[in-house]
Amino acid sequence: MFEHWDSYFAMLGTAAGGLIGLLFVVVTLTSNFERSQALKGTSIYMTPTAIHFAAALSICAAALAPNLAPRTAATLMALPVAVGLANAVRAGVGIRGFTGQTGAVHWSDFWSYAAAPAVVYAALIVALGGVWTGKAWGVGALASGLLLLLLVAIRNAWDLVTWMAPQGSFDPHALTPPSEPEGRERPKRGR
Repeated sequence: MFEHWDSYFAMLGTAAGGLIGLLFVVVTLTSNFERSQALKGTSIYMTPTAIHFAAALSICAAALAPNLAPRTAATLMALPVAVGLANAVRAGVGIRGFTGQTGAVHWSDFWSYAAAPAVVYAALIVALGGVWTGKAWGVGALASGLLLLLLVAIRNAWDLVTWMAPQGSFDPHALTPPSEPEGRERPKRGR
């Protein structure tokens, strides 16, 4: 069923695996953050993003595994889809809860880190139904959904990096973080 898609799935899987490695580098940017703030942000933002990359990698690996029946492949692919969907929901709950506590979450966070991945995972469930039943459109839908998942995860990883990098150093003994240059305010974000 996946015989003409091997290059596509190999390319997406390689990209997902490489981006997981780069996400580990991004974690080093949190060294200037207070530990409880970094842990909360990691669980709401970083972990789901890493799981999206891992889901794409796992699904691509199952697609490239030789001699798998369509039902076996769909079953193997359903596990990372279920884990990814659960993490998208968890991120949404965390973002909503964080907004209620601090009001500092950017308006796009819920849509980018929770809603968009959840919609993509729902589309992947439909695609896996097509793969399960051996429908020709199932593989194309799966391939499209995986590309969308990878693009959403890349967008979210980029958002994390561009938010964390300019944070600069913070003196934990100071009552307030360093001030911004005249006329420039740092956007409020809940990470």
